[in-house]
Amino acid sequence: MSLLLLDTASLYFRAFYGVPDSLRSPRGEPVNAIRGLLDTIAFLVTEHRPERLVACWDDDWRPQWRVDLIGSYKAHRVAVPDAGPGGTDVEEVPDLLSPQVPVIASVLEAIGIARIGSPGFEADDVIGTLVAREVAAGRRPTSIMTGDRDLFQLVDDDAGVRVLYPARGVRDPDVVDQARLAEKYGVPSGDAYADMAVLRGDPSDGLPGVVGIGEKTAAGLLARFGTLDGVLAARDSGFGLTPAQQRRLTEAAEYLTVAPTVVRVATDAPLPDFDDALPRAAAYPEALQLLTERWGLRSSVSRVLTALAASGG
Repeated sequence: MSLLLLDTASLYFRAFYGVPDSLRSPRGEPVNAIRGLLDTIAFLVTEHRPERLVACWDDDWRPQWRVDLIGSYKAHRVAVPDAGPGGTDVEEVPDLLSPQVPVIASVLEAIGIARIGSPGFEADDVIGTLVAREVAAGRRPTSIMTGDRDLFQLVDDDAGVRVLYPARGVRDPDVVDQARLAEKYGVPSGDAYADMAVLRGDPSDGLPGVVGIGEKTAAGLLARFGTLDGVLAARDSGFGLTPAQQRRLTEAAEYLTVAPTVVRVATDAPLPDFDDALPRAAAYPEALQLLTERWGLRSSVSRVLTALAASGG
């Protein structure tokens, strides 16, 4: 029962920047992200023929529990700080994209594609939780479509988990398995990739990493000591590291205590009950027709429905 998980925000941001904003609704509003995402889904269903499909959603793009551990986490993306207790930071999103996001949610619902988020968790955590469930149940294969390298940590050949990474676009993605991780990053597994990401850091997420330890050095340390825990044991014992490496790892001790929790996706996010079966036809055809006409989505919606109908053959 093959499963395809979509990192939805990653894909609609990519569509927004990759599809001209001259694509407009009958009332003149931009619909490039909506149409680009729908066209992506149509292609993926046709090309990969999954039996199940989930559009994973950011209910919280910057969870407080991650910020509590590393205050700089995604701080540079905050457009409007929270309004106090119980408030939520607002992500900086292009003005022409923001109005398209709720339309995407409505169209996915009308088509019948499961759109799943979890309060207090990112889409990455939803994906991590669904992957953990698939692995525990022995179901395979699972493919993750994302433009976010963070999810490489879930790659697991034995469990049939791979990432489709659109380095050259969604129609010709890198298929990231353990061989690809070894070839490109010098790490043997998804777990090792996560350990490397902790050491390397990620400026795009506001994660400082260990000063002076980049990707290649991090991969070399993991090759020598096996895991992040092994690297830290070497730091504490003073065995096998250069003086500079030991000093840098020691100076980053506070960061290294909390970073693994921030970097690794959650695998236990609470999720609602849902049906991830690939729909063969629109779940709410009248609502979909209204949305199609209101937003001028006829060709893109038609492509999705055609792909879904053909997938049952």
